[in-house]
Amino acid sequence: MRLWWMGVIVVWMLGYSVQPGMAVPQAQQSAQASASQLVIIDTDIGDDIDDAFAIGLALQSPEVKILGITTAWGNTPLRARLAERFLREAGHAEIPVAVGPEKYPAKGTLTFSQAKYGEREPEKKLPGAVEFLLEQIRQHPGEITLIAIGPETNLGAAIDRDAETFRNLKRVVLMGGSLYRGYDGYAYPTGPTKPMPEWNILCDVDAARKVFTSGVPLFVMPLDSTQIKLQELERARLFAHGSGLTDALTVLYHEWAFGTRQETPTMFDAVAVGYAIRPELCPMKAMRLRIEDDGSTKVEEGAANAQVCLKSDSDAFLEFYMGRVVGR
Repeated sequence: MRLWWMGVIVVWMLGYSVQPGMAVPQAQQSAQASASQLVIIDTDIGDDIDDAFAIGLALQSPEVKILGITTAWGNTPLRARLAERFLREAGHAEIPVAVGPEKYPAKGTLTFSQAKYGEREPEKKLPGAVEFLLEQIRQHPGEITLIAIGPETNLGAAIDRDAETFRNLKRVVLMGGSLYRGYDGYAYPTGPTKPMPEWNILCDVDAARKVFTSGVPLFVMPLDSTQIKLQELERARLFAHGSGLTDALTVLYHEWAFGTRQETPTMFDAVAVGYAIRPELCPMKAMRLRIEDDGSTKVEEGAANAQVCLKSDSDAFLEFYMGRVVGR
């Protein structure tokens, strides 16, 4: 009888859910760490606020172990300083940050809405993103999920340098593209628009094409499924939480809101991270996609080269996100 009860207690201890703020036993921490998927997050953090919300979700998810953050597009050294400060204030200064090559749009300018946050972090020499990415793949062949939530410049450069090593990624989860739905409110304020070139693809069309033809398993989160809004009540709850992570998100949000004159963030990139952690949030469909010269993402006949999420559950995603970042 005693052995039966001991078995019940062990099963309960291994299966109980840990509430926010509750200490996790060392044995359970070890089990979580060994089961975690290895990820690298490639990001253009600093323009839109969704990159910071996305990284925050990954930091709060024991299902992933972040091997590093690589910065892409535009002023990548400043983006790296921003990422370093954000990680430190969130309590994760141990996560390395690597700097991608600086590449700017041929026309127009970038809106680096959170520049002041990054400028307050001291400059220091950091590894290059392409070298870092390839070296991590060599160390962990077939194990790394690369979550690409910015223009694919670093990915394209890695393919150019060593395509064979790049193909040893486990998968790429990519926020990008527009198949049947464009940016909400861009041309039709009352509802979804027609498909249009999406930012991450448009910025570096050549790099995007290299990713889509690389042969690496590709999971695409286009505008069709990622336009989930973080509304006022959720924001108030998040900003009032008072952790190092939510305090950093609060500061970055207000810099973004002031710089862009917007109030309600769209969680594009956070939905991609959410899928990498909990796939049922965004069911996939096998499709063949082609990148046009103008940055459009077209569906064509033929063997599938990507799994694509065309529709997500907004309520389920927000419940998951808020539960991770601020608790139930």
